[in-house]
Amino acid sequence: MNHTASPQSEFLRGIKECSPMLIGLLPWALILGMQGGQKGMSWLEMLLMTGMNFAGGSEFAAVNLWENPLPILLIATVTFMINSRHILMGAAIAPYMRDMPLKKAMPALFFMCDEVWAMSLADAQKAKQKQINVAYYMGVSISLYLMWLIFTTLGAYLGPILGDIE
Repeated sequence: MNHTASPQSEFLRGIKECSPMLIGLLPWALILGMQGGQKGMSWLEMLLMTGMNFAGGSEFAAVNLWENPLPILLIATVTFMINSRHILMGAAIAPYMRDMPLKKAMPALFFMCDEVWAMSLADAQKAKQKQINVAYYMGVSISLYLMWLIFTTLGAYLGPILGDIE
């Protein structure tokens, strides 16, 4: 991190640097939402699932397993297995979060997805820092999170209207 840069400018830099990724993830979010909507998920259920999980791969798996009656144990097990990669990602980023207070580390880890993890580690290594740039991390995280929530929810709303998208 540039020591003269403000947290606000670092947050905005995170948004700017992840912008191309936002464009690339937008269709995936819409497709996930549409698949969920066509499986009978409401826009609110999609919003809650993506808001509490924020891990695309396991969300696609959960939607594909979505049926009536809901196989909750199967969905939870598959989600855990797919998201277990976050254990390794967390171990890799932990040395860069060592001095971070727990009240900042826990929300940051909630927002950790593959893209946030990769961009934040690369940023810290490029700047030769021993700690992640929290403002940059949150700029990337919040941008991706909001885009994912908005467009999966929109997809769930549009899915039943558009019909079968397979």
